[in-house]
Amino acid sequence: MKDLRYTRPIVLKDVPDDSHNFKPLPVPSGSYPYRLALQEVLQTPLHALARRMSFHMVGDTGSARHSDFQAVIATAMVQQTDGIENKPSFLYHLGDIVYNHGEAHEYPAQFLKHYEDYPAPIFAIAGNHDGDINPHTEVPYQSLDAFMDVFCDTQRRPIGFGMGSKRLSMIQPNVYWTLETPLARFIGLYANVTKHGIITEEQRQWFLSELTHAEEHRGEQAIIVCIHHAPYSADTNHGSSLAMISFLESAFEATGVRPDAVFSGHVHNYQRFERKEEDGHITPYIVSGAGGYADLHTIACTDNPRVGSLPGRDDIELVAYCDRHFGFLHMTIERVKEELQLVGKYYCLPEVFTKPELMQATLYDQFTIPLKRTRPAYNRFAE
Repeated sequence: MKDLRYTRPIVLKDVPDDSHNFKPLPVPSGSYPYRLALQEVLQTPLHALARRMSFHMVGDTGSARHSDFQAVIATAMVQQTDGIENKPSFLYHLGDIVYNHGEAHEYPAQFLKHYEDYPAPIFAIAGNHDGDINPHTEVPYQSLDAFMDVFCDTQRRPIGFGMGSKRLSMIQPNVYWTLETPLARFIGLYANVTKHGIITEEQRQWFLSELTHAEEHRGEQAIIVCIHHAPYSADTNHGSSLAMISFLESAFEATGVRPDAVFSGHVHNYQRFERKEEDGHITPYIVSGAGGYADLHTIACTDNPRVGSLPGRDDIELVAYCDRHFGFLHMTIERVKEELQLVGKYYCLPEVFTKPELMQATLYDQFTIPLKRTRPAYNRFAE
């Protein structure tokens, strides 16, 4: 039987304008240009990561509705930090940590309980649900108040509303920020609470500056962009974000800098797109949003009247996807001779929940991306 599912990104038809839901951003907890060095959190020498560094990536782990897979996803990642080759040094969360609104009292049950035993640091960008405000709350709060307390504190300490959790707050300097590591710079964006995202001009100017700065270090560090709202998607719930595509493409054109990879959540499945650049280089756009939310999002079929092809995008193809299993990414950046390459592995869990001890993560997709370099590789962390 012929597979009628889309192999290129799609857009939803008749999407209502929800720009009125935009929420003002919080005051940064750190100083411009909002960078955090991994060493400040690990507090150990980073020379061991100068040739190979592994990390987890996942989004949409929260769920206000019951989901058996929230805990299973977290447990599977914990298992990969115990005595295996390429042990992850941290987890980079792609947003939507709690649903349906970013309320402090949801963090213990939706996040802290499940990731209590994750032994490495957890960094994050905020998703639309993390920034939303419950209109029926009895205790007024501002957008991202709880997210800032958990991830953008001024020092690492017990979380005030953590209900005894041993996890300490993180010290990210802002809701949009850059994580500096020996082999990569992770530029994390915040696209607010609307369905397809809105980014302010102030954040855009910061992003342009960070791209330019990252290009100066491209010989030693990959450039990875993280944004919750997926620019490209072929799912039936969100589809591609024309706003985020326009934002990213205009920034890349303005700076002349393209990242080595773009990672997103928002869509509750796994999708790996490959975009062929004019010079022949391949840039992966990867969605990893099947982190535990109760419902997964399906890839659209070509006979679905609610969706249409993304016009003018014959240069990007959906090369792998998984829309029936929960899962997460295990990524490795390694130096091979004097070049860098990005190795990705997507692990998924059984489709049907059974006994937790039987829910073993299995490898679903694996890929290797040679990273585009503009100058010979050099790494000051190796000295």
